[in-house]
Amino acid sequence: MGRLIIASNRLPVKIEKNENEMIVTPSAGGLATGLKSYHKGNDSVWIGWPGIIPESEEEEKTVTTLVKEEQCLPVFLTEELISMYYDGFSNATLWPLFHYFTEYIEYRRRYWEAYLKVNEMFADAIIANAKENDRVWVHDYQLLLVPNILRKKRPDLKIGFFLHIPFPSYEIIRVLPWREEIIEGLLGADLIGFHTYDYARHFMSSVKRLLGYDVDFNQIKLENRQVFIDVFPMGIDYKKFEKLATEIQSKSIQERSRVHQDIDRFLMGMPDRQLILSIDRLDYTKGIPERLKAFRHFLKEHPEYIEKVSLIMLTVPSRTDVEQYQNLKNEVDVLVGNINGEFGRLNWAPVIYFYRSMPFENLIELYSSADVALLTPLRDGMNLVAKEYIASKVKQRGVLVLSEMAGAAKELGEAISVNPNNIVQTADAIYKALTMNDEDRTKAMRTMQRRIKRYDIYKWASEFMKALEHTIDRQMDYHARKVSTRIKSSITKDFTNSKSRIIFLDYDGTLQRFFDNPQAAGPDEELYDLLNSLSKIENTKLVLVSGRDRETFDRWFGSKNYTLIAEHGAWLKNTGEGWKERKPVNSEWKENIMPVLESYVDRTPGSLIEEKTYSLVWHYRKADIELGALRALELVHDMSNLIFNQDLEIMEGKKVIEVKVSGINKGTAAAEFLMDNPADFIMALGDDWTDEFLFKELPESSHTIKVGTENSVAKYFLNNYKEVREFLDELRKAK
Repeated sequence: MGRLIIASNRLPVKIEKNENEMIVTPSAGGLATGLKSYHKGNDSVWIGWPGIIPESEEEEKTVTTLVKEEQCLPVFLTEELISMYYDGFSNATLWPLFHYFTEYIEYRRRYWEAYLKVNEMFADAIIANAKENDRVWVHDYQLLLVPNILRKKRPDLKIGFFLHIPFPSYEIIRVLPWREEIIEGLLGADLIGFHTYDYARHFMSSVKRLLGYDVDFNQIKLENRQVFIDVFPMGIDYKKFEKLATEIQSKSIQERSRVHQDIDRFLMGMPDRQLILSIDRLDYTKGIPERLKAFRHFLKEHPEYIEKVSLIMLTVPSRTDVEQYQNLKNEVDVLVGNINGEFGRLNWAPVIYFYRSMPFENLIELYSSADVALLTPLRDGMNLVAKEYIASKVKQRGVLVLSEMAGAAKELGEAISVNPNNIVQTADAIYKALTMNDEDRTKAMRTMQRRIKRYDIYKWASEFMKALEHTIDRQMDYHARKVSTRIKSSITKDFTNSKSRIIFLDYDGTLQRFFDNPQAAGPDEELYDLLNSLSKIENTKLVLVSGRDRETFDRWFGSKNYTLIAEHGAWLKNTGEGWKERKPVNSEWKENIMPVLESYVDRTPGSLIEEKTYSLVWHYRKADIELGALRALELVHDMSNLIFNQDLEIMEGKKVIEVKVSGINKGTAAAEFLMDNPADFIMALGDDWTDEFLFKELPESSHTIKVGTENSVAKYFLNNYKEVREFLDELRKAK
């Protein structure tokens, strides 16, 4: 296995400059902590911005030398790039978009151009240091384009990506002018990770709707490869929080910090006094004003808690030069002042407000002392504060009130869940938390602790890397069946050395791309030339075997020198002859089926019905992707009941549902044809599951090729109709 190259906007170390020297200090945070073991133990390299703008080449060399000692490589950004790429596109465009605050989005072309430039700089830095077999793990919304840039320049690299914030629904992402570029950027990765299944589901829906790629469970099928999607809820360094919390709890009052002593004095000032803790970065996504309004409503509804409970609100400054954040700060200041003015007493403040960051030890003291953690973001990728609070409650004496909009809510089901926009519900949750009996709060806390201790930050990193390795193994299996140069040579050799040859070819999706209107998919001159050339090769029979109706097939190919099998084997037309019906049956069954299909057309805009001799086909390629898939499931269910005990069957193709007479398929038609036309070289190409009948019926020595990457009994596969044409062209030239 090669090295691991980690790429994130910031390095896991900070460079601090004083008058005489530059000092390197470790960065706090889950990402740096979680990847420490991989970073230090696998000769890995971490690429990112060092957080400083060197004033000279000498300073740049000094910074580079310092971070290299930490196995890091810097990407230096100018002040303008930081303004446009980071403050601009990353935080003024993507951040509000991904958190559903569309009213704050700034659509500025120069932001986008800077974002693209910086992503290219990061990709170039990775490429300059990437060796063969290296793994690359790219992180977060600042670098969404990096995977695809890497894929184009270094297709040999194995790339993972993890998004640390929510991925929005299709209805939100579609408003972005550069939506396709963003999604294509992510699809350069082999594995894309999200905190929750909701975020993964939104991404896959956007891929289907905006780019039209097929999604099969957690697998996105591109033209020439597959991308896997999975869920990895990020954890914390549980033991670190648990250990320090235990040490703090064991200290005598005299040994405790000033902050801790102040907390102790507050709690001892009155019997049954309790603390509610709120910790956030100042950001409009965190729901701080709504939380304060809920606390105010709680005090109004429960005046018996006046002087008995206080909300400690620690708010870390953020983007202080941005107007939205300045307005938010003013709103919070006013709300805190109003609540304290309305309910406060000489010796008691309902809200104890800190607008600053705190040392790590003081945070643990707050976590340990708080009876309730009130964490109610309007939208949050994960919210690790909730997990930190749980890890710090070594005596299990605490209750978590958590927004259902936080990613952590999916894991922490024992917390009291609230809709942060519902002020009354949040106030009721505060009351419920304060009045919960000891047995219930201990049981809930212990259950959550076991869960997040098991899946900590190290487990998170380990699971992602295991999944990336598994993905790479699956990609290798995928490429092993691909029609490679070696396989092409082998098939071509068999073709040229054989005395008689038969080539079975499906049409739609195999020789021609799909069209929204099936009748628009007629053959072009290039295809006619290719097929005509193949059919003229001595002792070679070309057989087009398709689900197409015979009238259309006859119009397109009736005068050509090859055999036609239409409607999945119902009709056969040999060269120079008329159409022959293989299994004459009546069509009275259509009278019962047609009204049902018509009702589905009425309820599914964009769908249509095609009638064939032995079948009725419901096409939904032009319908809304998810509605079409839903209606297809409903139709299959309805039809299964309707055709019970009838000589009919349902066939599900690509964006089609076909009800047809049973016993007629491509396989039986091909087997019948081979009885009259034996050959020592047989090859078949097809793209959907109707062709599986064909592959199964052919002799074991046949060369069977699936078009597309779905599971198949075929021996090999090609990606699309273009590769099919190229392969057939090479075959005809070889002979």
